[in-house]
Amino acid sequence: MTQKVIHPMVKMQRQVRSLVNSNILKPTDSIWKIAFLYGDEWAHWKQELQDFEFSMQDPVSELLAVENWEDD
Repeated sequence: MTQKVIHPMVKMQRQVRSLVNSNILKPTDSIWKIAFLYGDEWAHWKQELQDFEFSMQDPVSELLAVENWEDD
C-alpha cells in the first residue's frame, strides 16, 4: 500500500478555501491578505506563490481555481 503525499500548496489552498467558505476572506480579495494568516512563514509561502507565477495582487479566486500543483 502506498500513500500519496499531498503537495504543500494543496494544504494551503484548502486552508484558504475554508476561510472563503467561512466568509473571512472573499474570492475577490488579493492574495496578499493571506499574509496575515502565516505570519513569520509568509516569506516562504509568498515565494512559493511567486514560483507558480501568482502576484500578490491576484484575487484569491485564482489560487482556488488551481486544480493541479505540479512542480516543473
